[in-house]
Amino acid sequence: MQDPSRQTDTTSWRSFYGPNLGYAAEMYELYKTNPDAVDASWREFFATHGAPLPTSEEHVGESQSAAGSAYAIQKVVALHELLRNVVEYGHLLAETNPLQPEKVDTPVLDPAYHGLSEEDMRSIPAQMVLPDAPASVETGWDAFLWLKSLYTGNISFEFAQVHRPREREWLRKFVEQNEASCHLGSDEKKQLLERLTEVEEFETFLHRTFVGQKRFSIEGVDALVPMMDEIIRNAIAKGAKNVMIGMAHRGRLNVLAHVLQKPYAKIFSEFHTAVNKELVPSEGSTGINFGWSGDVKYHLGGTRTMNGEGAQSVRLVLANNPSHLEFVDPVVEGFARAAQDDRQRPGTPQQDVDSTLAILVHGDAAFPGEGVVAETLNLSRLAGYSTGGTIHIITNNLLGFTATSQEGRSTRYASDLAKGYEIPIVHVNADDPEACLFAVRLAHAYRAEFHKDFLIDLIGYRRWGHNEGDDPSVTSPLLYEKVNAHPRVREIYAKRLEANQVIRQGEADEYVARIQQTLKNAYADVAKVTEDEADNGMAAELLPPAQTGVSKDELMQINQELLQFPESFTPYPKLHRILQRRLQAFEKDGAVDWGHAETLAFATILREGTPIRLTGQDSERGTFSQRHLVLHDMNGGSSYCPLHDLSGAKASFDIHNSPLSEMGVLGFEYGYNVLAPETMVLWEAQYGDFANTAQGIIDQFISAGYSKWKQPSGLVLLLPHGYEGQGPEHSSARLERYLSLSAENNWRVVYPTTAAQYFHLLRDQARRLQSEPRPLIVMAPKSLLRNPHAASAWEEFTKGGFQPLLLTAGQELPDADVRRLVVCTGKVAVEFETALSETKQKVEDLRVLRLEQLYPFPEKEIQAQLQQLQNLKEVVFLQEEPMNMGAWSYVQPRLLNLLSKEVELRYCGRPERCSPAEGKAGMHTAMQKAILEQAMVPSTGRVLA
Repeated sequence: MQDPSRQTDTTSWRSFYGPNLGYAAEMYELYKTNPDAVDASWREFFATHGAPLPTSEEHVGESQSAAGSAYAIQKVVALHELLRNVVEYGHLLAETNPLQPEKVDTPVLDPAYHGLSEEDMRSIPAQMVLPDAPASVETGWDAFLWLKSLYTGNISFEFAQVHRPREREWLRKFVEQNEASCHLGSDEKKQLLERLTEVEEFETFLHRTFVGQKRFSIEGVDALVPMMDEIIRNAIAKGAKNVMIGMAHRGRLNVLAHVLQKPYAKIFSEFHTAVNKELVPSEGSTGINFGWSGDVKYHLGGTRTMNGEGAQSVRLVLANNPSHLEFVDPVVEGFARAAQDDRQRPGTPQQDVDSTLAILVHGDAAFPGEGVVAETLNLSRLAGYSTGGTIHIITNNLLGFTATSQEGRSTRYASDLAKGYEIPIVHVNADDPEACLFAVRLAHAYRAEFHKDFLIDLIGYRRWGHNEGDDPSVTSPLLYEKVNAHPRVREIYAKRLEANQVIRQGEADEYVARIQQTLKNAYADVAKVTEDEADNGMAAELLPPAQTGVSKDELMQINQELLQFPESFTPYPKLHRILQRRLQAFEKDGAVDWGHAETLAFATILREGTPIRLTGQDSERGTFSQRHLVLHDMNGGSSYCPLHDLSGAKASFDIHNSPLSEMGVLGFEYGYNVLAPETMVLWEAQYGDFANTAQGIIDQFISAGYSKWKQPSGLVLLLPHGYEGQGPEHSSARLERYLSLSAENNWRVVYPTTAAQYFHLLRDQARRLQSEPRPLIVMAPKSLLRNPHAASAWEEFTKGGFQPLLLTAGQELPDADVRRLVVCTGKVAVEFETALSETKQKVEDLRVLRLEQLYPFPEKEIQAQLQQLQNLKEVVFLQEEPMNMGAWSYVQPRLLNLLSKEVELRYCGRPERCSPAEGKAGMHTAMQKAILEQAMVPSTGRVLA
């Protein structure tokens, strides 16, 4: 309660309302009995203004004491509480469900619950309880009816979860000052009706023409299309240059046709069989005959360029999306952030959140049901992932496939998950298109003002089954009895406009006839639609690794710069000493370890003009304390990234610790890379097996995105992998999974073993971004990070490039003396060669090949080695993973194809297991020792068991 002495000269009893008025009245009662018991400012106020105001004009002549009685004040406070409840809980009585209005027992919205009668409320001036009400609202009763009409009609609001008072007050005023109405003019209403007619007739035409084929109709939430139109118009008016859209299947074809303006004839052609009718069923893609697999029509995305203000063009993007529904959410957020970031200057990218808007359309079952939604919402206010606010729309059909909402969620509303992130929510009846437009205007205005997410729960229904070949009455007979009897939104709105004389009788039918003719004409043009043969699919063979050496002088200069800090910056002393050792790397007999090599690679890539973005859990420091690309001041706690001040850098460097999320973050980074293909984007798993929980993104987007959608990506995955006796988890990055997804040169899967190899690999990947972008899957090290056998002499950084195959131990042997060849990958190769050098047993006929690149398989390089070994008797494939994991199943048939019948191929590694590794360090040590020893001795015809 503010002291009256701090108020303006116009302060009077009318300045107080609600609980504040009650408090002031209590002070007055105390003042009457004992003036000295109240503050001097209150005594002055009461002396000037007397008792509280009378409760109505007719009481002006009554005694002031009676009007200011505790009873009257109690009524005012009760009314204020009632009105607050209408605003906060009105959604419980709202008519937002077009099929089955559900009235909730909500006593807090009943005046009687608060001890109020209509007479009581009429006796209280509205200004006492609602000071900013319109002039027509004169009494408390008027205020109650007015607020009830706003908050319990076809649109309702949930703002209580928004904790910042300014935001909550802004939202309330927007609703009340605009009276929850879109205020459309006659021409705008006609345009809205015409748009609804286009939406409906498109679906009707498909339903008649392609009987029983899946299309995931929009019918029941038809208002989605004009809502998206309105969002895009508002975004363009605010200067947006990009609008990024993500949605699942329902309504996608309609959005493609009307928002993205994909030609009707093109869509119709996709319902027919593809060019080769004998090979391709109608459910398949249209591109399978041209070297890429394609995807079904309701998974496809699209782009459109629109004219904005002046000569500015605006890009609309609808993301491709597989059947994993909400998994596209973080991908679209990555699109948006990539479009907002300016990466052309050194340092951190400069973000313009007003340049790009993200729209995500969700299903009512998927929004609460799929965990990736929560992961994506959690990204919304994090510095490395924020996109300045996303507009979310739930197309609420009241059903999943066959499951009802009671079977699919534990919350009242499909939108309730958003409350935990303080996101404002609007529920709106899909049969009231004008209310729907008001909802999106509020959503965009809030986003523009506060740059935060907003959610609209568009409550409608599903005209047909989950797909058009499904009969929904089997599982929801009562619901579909209502659906079948329910008029469509176009018909409802047309009758409304006729009743209000906005359109003349029969004009709505003219809209229908005109649009039907347009659709018929487009269908007649289907035969003219041709396949795009410009891209014949994946490359037959990837380019060989580039020469990526860097001069010693440049490396030394970079090395010196990266170890210099601002005068005001005090690094952690222990870490400072560790980093200073890097100065010795370019001295005689100096060596560069893994983390050092990575930093040098990043620096040279930035100097060549390629932006870099690296994220992951604890990636700034590195899970294994190996990276230290962001340093922290010992005194003030500020942070400093040396790569931001690198001389000669021509592009930005962005690095962020991610939240404890894999699915959402990896999807975000994939989307970022797709929209910014010139940027080297790296995602690092804290441990390689953490990628298990992002498998949907890996399977559906990263490995197959180009094959399905011609959507290239150069994303790098760093997956720490290696068996160090730490148990089943955090040992295996599941190399076998990536190899099982490898085909058509879709990516590279590598397992480098030296710092120089990693240096050249990163630089080679940066070179490929422009000419041949492919994802890069790296089995990254853990113990090798500091293993001196994995460090490289500085000379190895100044020449050559990444080598898919390394010839290491046994090079000194003449080719004719080599009887046994051990082929191995990764850490176990270093361990094996270390064991060879330490064993007392002489091994004089053995040579070791390190398989640094597994896919594409370096067949030519291996074959060249084998051709030199004329006396070879045995090839051993050594791995530390179990036999049913790792690379063995992938490598075995490829090696057999290269070996003559006289050469035996033997497996050496752990036997088949269901768990990746031993759970005890002692067991691990014993097994690792046995594997290495067995690989040293000639074949006994026995596989380790």
